[in-house]
Amino acid sequence: MQTTIRFGVYEVDVRAGELRKQGVKVKLQEQPLQVLQILLEKPGDMVTREELQQRIWPSDTFVDFDHGLYNAIRRLREALEDSAETPHYVETLARRGYRFVGRLDPASTSTPSPIRSLAVLPLENLSHDPEQEYFAEGLTEALITTLAKIGELRVVSRTSIMLYKGVRKPLREIARELEVDAIVEGTVLRAGDRVRITAQLIDAAKEAHLWAESYERDLRNVLALQSEIAQAIARVIRVKLAPIDQARFLNANPVDPEAYEAYLKGRYQWNRRSAEGLAKAIEYFRQAIANDPTYAAAYSGLADCLSNLSWLCIVSPDKGCSKAKQLAAQALEMNPNLAEATPPWRGQR
Repeated sequence: MQTTIRFGVYEVDVRAGELRKQGVKVKLQEQPLQVLQILLEKPGDMVTREELQQRIWPSDTFVDFDHGLYNAIRRLREALEDSAETPHYVETLARRGYRFVGRLDPASTSTPSPIRSLAVLPLENLSHDPEQEYFAEGLTEALITTLAKIGELRVVSRTSIMLYKGVRKPLREIARELEVDAIVEGTVLRAGDRVRITAQLIDAAKEAHLWAESYERDLRNVLALQSEIAQAIARVIRVKLAPIDQARFLNANPVDPEAYEAYLKGRYQWNRRSAEGLAKAIEYFRQAIANDPTYAAAYSGLADCLSNLSWLCIVSPDKGCSKAKQLAAQALEMNPNLAEATPPWRGQR
């Protein structure tokens, strides 16, 4: 993968996600920059509209894609001081696609080691309210689970990364201990039914920022937000999403905010790994199901609790594992791509 690509007075820093003109950063939104990066992968060759749609707007309707692509190309040309009539860099091939026609500097590229493993460090709770810790921990775990859906990427488990909560160590040292190529770190701020997440991806060996973005969404759309962050990271590190990976990301349906909050509280208590925590977790998962009977993850959480109660000999196998299997099956029936519904007795991912 090339890190810096130069053409004319411009250069694209792929890892940092920046376009520069004579060393000065040019303001360019994410989608126009993605279009440019894709065109630069095959200079002189046509990139079809279908390919751009699949890689940048996979979940949108044709109308949204058509409008989005038009705006992205227009903004890209403005940034490059280019024109459709006399293109120096981006040529339009009517109704078919686009082609990069500029001349690349062959001496400007380098090939670093690929990123195939990462760790998501515990998201920092910006509210500094201890009562909101369940929310920051829950979103951290959810992001780990979402990224773990990418088949070509190894993601460190929640159990390992929570050891680094509040720990101040050089990222290079943390990455070496966890044996990963990159680190994701960030913050979360909850305000009513709105949530703001800031995340950044860091090359551990160089301690260099590869990508950073801030998102603010309604809590109802938080599942789609998690998928959006994961897909952005996949694009930056050039991990190819298999069709099954893409399908998993496209199934991020809206969730009832009260159900999601109850689910996060349930996971927070479940992770305490105590009889008291399990009892509270069961209460929260049942509350989540009551608020949204179609929320598959809540059924999965309840299954985990009952399975653990059986393992701890607190309930009989009939009331524990048997019921847990039924609940996990319900969760998978509602959402076949739900990673959380993989029962613990079937092994870990």
